[in-house]
Amino acid sequence: MPSYVEPLLFPVVAAVLALVVLGFVVRGWITSWQRRHRFSRARDVEAVASRILLASGYEVVGAQVPGSYTIRVDGQPFEVALRADYIVMRHGRRFVAEVKSGKLAPRLGTAATRRQLLEYSLAFPVDGALLVDGESGRICAIEFPRLRDAPIRRNAAGFAIAMAVAVIVLILVFAFAQTPSLPL
Repeated sequence: MPSYVEPLLFPVVAAVLALVVLGFVVRGWITSWQRRHRFSRARDVEAVASRILLASGYEVVGAQVPGSYTIRVDGQPFEVALRADYIVMRHGRRFVAEVKSGKLAPRLGTAATRRQLLEYSLAFPVDGALLVDGESGRICAIEFPRLRDAPIRRNAAGFAIAMAVAVIVLILVFAFAQTPSLPL
């Protein structure tokens, strides 16, 4: 190696390493600031959302309402804890309200938002879900099909048919019991 390169090697390597470390530190600061800014904005939007709900005729029953449901994993119970932004009522119907902000989150085209609303609809004893766009003030009422509705209807129809058949059979049995027996 030429003699003029050796004295420069250590300072150059040290400067590159210092820049890499500085890059990681700055990136951490930016990420931390973005996170704080996002959570601060979310808190502000949630505060506005309660006023939006009230102005739209909803009664706020609870805010940051804890809930849970249990699923079975390989036969073992697994409890899932949740926290809904709001539980509200209007016209005797109860809703879970989820407040979203930003460009994508308040849209039903966003899979994560749909899944969260579906999960909340199953976990809380409600008639439906509300998606509240805290920035635009728009409220969308969402009703998911219930998994338990279809089997109940099929079972109810089957039960009604079975009862009708039983009544007809009983009528026939009593009718034949009332008629005099024929000599053989």
